[in-house]
Amino acid sequence: MNQHGFVRLTCVSPRTSIADPAANAREAISLIERLADSDLVLFPELSLTGYTCGDLFGQDTLLEGALAALGSVARATKGRPGLVVVGAPIAVGNSLFNCAIALGGGEIMGVVPKQHLPNYKEFYELRWFRAATGDEPTEILLEGRSIPFGVDLLFEAKGVSASRFVGDLVVGIEICEDLWVPIPPSTLQAIGGATVLLNLSASNETIGKSRYRADLVTGQSGRCIAAYALAGAGPTESTTDLVFGGHCLIAENGRLLGESSRVGDGGPLARDARILTRDVDVAELRFDRRTMSSFGDSGAFSRPTRRVGFEVAPDHAGLERLIPAAPFVPAEGPELDRRCAEVFGIQCAGLAKRIEQLPAATPLFLGVSGGLDSTLALLVAVAARDAMELPPDSVRGLTMPGFGTTERTRSNAHALMEHLSVPAETIDIRPLALDAFRQLGHHPFGVDCRGHSVESFTAALARVPREARNDLVFENVQARLRTFLLMSRGFVIGTGDLSELALGWSTYNADHMSMYNPNCSIPKTLVRFLVRYVALRQFPEGPARSTLLSIAETTISPELLPASTTGEIEQSTEDAIGPYELHDFFLYHAIRHGYPPRKILFLSEHAAFSRSYPRSVLAATLRTFYTRFFRQQYKRSCVPDGPKVGTVSLSPRGDWRMPSDADPAQWLAEITVDDPDTPARG
Repeated sequence: MNQHGFVRLTCVSPRTSIADPAANAREAISLIERLADSDLVLFPELSLTGYTCGDLFGQDTLLEGALAALGSVARATKGRPGLVVVGAPIAVGNSLFNCAIALGGGEIMGVVPKQHLPNYKEFYELRWFRAATGDEPTEILLEGRSIPFGVDLLFEAKGVSASRFVGDLVVGIEICEDLWVPIPPSTLQAIGGATVLLNLSASNETIGKSRYRADLVTGQSGRCIAAYALAGAGPTESTTDLVFGGHCLIAENGRLLGESSRVGDGGPLARDARILTRDVDVAELRFDRRTMSSFGDSGAFSRPTRRVGFEVAPDHAGLERLIPAAPFVPAEGPELDRRCAEVFGIQCAGLAKRIEQLPAATPLFLGVSGGLDSTLALLVAVAARDAMELPPDSVRGLTMPGFGTTERTRSNAHALMEHLSVPAETIDIRPLALDAFRQLGHHPFGVDCRGHSVESFTAALARVPREARNDLVFENVQARLRTFLLMSRGFVIGTGDLSELALGWSTYNADHMSMYNPNCSIPKTLVRFLVRYVALRQFPEGPARSTLLSIAETTISPELLPASTTGEIEQSTEDAIGPYELHDFFLYHAIRHGYPPRKILFLSEHAAFSRSYPRSVLAATLRTFYTRFFRQQYKRSCVPDGPKVGTVSLSPRGDWRMPSDADPAQWLAEITVDDPDTPARG
């Protein structure tokens, strides 16, 4: 996983023996040995002595024992790639500092003193320690060696094994209270290049504090576009006046990747070490920093830093990180409801503003097919209509059955419009399409149109073998007729979604075009959930809810190829181009994170999709994605207005500007499994 830019990070809250550095060293060494596959291992504040030693910090016996313990833990890292960070009191001249000590390769690599010492309420650190100001000596003598010392230290992966990180893995360290001040040291460390921020903490538990602590860690990771890890002291610290919860947290760019159990979380009281391991993506963090130009602008606040190199492992197996199979869709529950409500609200607000700018009484027209996309667009239009207190006939539906329309979609379309009080009109496009074929001299699937009525031509199409049903002219004529009829009526609301836009799964200047498209940045995997959300939250038990739920379960199809003799949908979009859950997964990681194909393929093997896919299918579908994404850019270069709702948008006026004649060869070269070309709708 290292080869893809991931770093394995572990936070440890060990069992602590108060004022017994030798015992704490043995505990630390035991844990380090267990965590051999972690690149970074973080222990709590003053972990080699215990945070709660009080006036014992003034005793030479404790300080000398801490130095001896530090030496033994440092030697235990010999031959072990990566960085181990422990906490200990370090005397420098006439001052005592609360320090984080970075260890690696059997040696002490650097010492970072705490800058902000709490001295209020239950905290009393200024009684024993001095706050670091940056005026301290730049080196101190430990274990007979001169060791870098100071608040300006960063630790950078170096050497042959670190080449894959290309400067991405740079570690900054702060200590507990440093995070709680208005401008944490980690902010300046991030500006100075640190992508992973470590916090050795001894934050006691009080009511509600754990949530605030998690918010601090998560928020700081987002502001710094960094990974942020906090290892907290645990319940084996002294409980004379306080209880420490052993809370460990790992966040990445505003998202909490994981947190350990802690005292007071409702679980059983654990006295042994708590361990939290996650793989953080430093390559993604560097990408996000490059693309967010305002982050680079903060360089005016940078401070001089010194960098200390450390080795990292060549690679680790597996992936210690949850990879959501549906990155556009949160897990079921309250968060999914909140996401759907937010998305639907943005869609409605966007359309309402556009309606407001139209001449009074301008009717809005939608092509209602009984499929997912047109259903969502109709729900948005009706919600905007009702919010603006417009008459029911302000939104009008047009169903245009063709040669591939099935009874299920047709009946669902009419039922839905009836439930929503939308005036409905039906135009059978088959006679127009048949005449167009004759005028073009086109013989769909080899069937001569001359002399056929609509009924006899439809019957002839039904006899065409399924494997021979591949005719783009046949599809495009129907798609363009539908758009022609809609636009001849008036202001057209588009229905195409983000997934179709990415893959170019639309007919140019047909379903590709409208006057405003509220669905333009909604991926297919989210469209289904939005329709279900509206069905379950806005409609009581009854026919409207049943119709919407039926639509949500309908096979995704443009219904342009002839239906089967039994009236079932023959043209499955996913059979033609691959599962949308894979395409949406690829789209999210390719555009949101800028991942290369090899990394997307690696991640897809660790995601729990609705069904299992062999690597060959994943690779073949990924190849289809990149081939279509590049070749269909010309359609994205001219698309209607519509609102951005998430972090991924393909608007040529907003997030995505790409030449239509870009070559995908460099991307395809990373994917080793070939897949047959699929026809592109024109």
